[in-house]
Amino acid sequence: MAILLHSGTQVIVQGITGREGSFHAQQMQLAGTSLVGGVNPGKGGTTHLEVPIFNTVAEAVRETGANATGIFVPPPFAADAIMEAAAAGIGLIVTITEGIPIQDMIKVKDFLKGFPEACLLGPNCPGLLTPGVGKIGIIPQRFASPGPVGIVSRSGTLTYETMAALTAAGMGQSTIVGIGGDPVLGLSFSDAVQLFESDPETTHLAVIGEIGGSDEERAAELLARATRLRVVAFISGRTAPEGKRMGHAGAIVSGNRGTAKSKEEAFRRTGVAVAETTDEIVELLTKS
Repeated sequence: MAILLHSGTQVIVQGITGREGSFHAQQMQLAGTSLVGGVNPGKGGTTHLEVPIFNTVAEAVRETGANATGIFVPPPFAADAIMEAAAAGIGLIVTITEGIPIQDMIKVKDFLKGFPEACLLGPNCPGLLTPGVGKIGIIPQRFASPGPVGIVSRSGTLTYETMAALTAAGMGQSTIVGIGGDPVLGLSFSDAVQLFESDPETTHLAVIGEIGGSDEERAAELLARATRLRVVAFISGRTAPEGKRMGHAGAIVSGNRGTAKSKEEAFRRTGVAVAETTDEIVELLTKS
């Protein structure tokens, strides 16, 4: 079993005929994803990567039964693409696009209040991968293997490192979820933790956070109430100077909020083991 992306998930790609959309849609097919179509206004009625192309998401849903989408649309048009997908009844919206203006994402978040069944992952994220089933996004499937360890992360690179280390240690993954690092996001750490908690085949969980914001602290509070999972946390950015943005738009530290230390302490207070390196994530998970 897994979360979010299952064997019955029917996926489309918005922006499928563009360079990035085309390349990663093909990789999604190679990973086993059930890719049933693509959307590019003005190219409806054609085919690409042996799947039909539609002018609108509504047409794609009507003709293919799609219930998930991967968005590879340029930043000026990405917010509209998200809202179009939600309005068409798509349940899982994975937005890979980076550089979407914050004002646009605030508008999107307000719009999605009218579509509570729509789950937004991202933007500015690597997407998600369920080993042996498929992926939506850009996570390299060659590092993954099926198993009981869930991963939720803000960092793409650290996600890949952790996947590879777990696979090398013989610990497969149930689903890998990259939530992204922008200030305004869809799925949060807490949301992902709850989903993994409800998946009976996920027994271990790696939470990979970064400096900035308080999403990790909220997840720690959730885990403090009760969890059946063996959880290990890792927070990157220990040496980041206060008040300086580091990489992701959301990675800014102010005062005692959002520091690596504050996040690590929040997890330790709940009894969650905190790793100092990605290799130690594996060591701590295998101790259970």
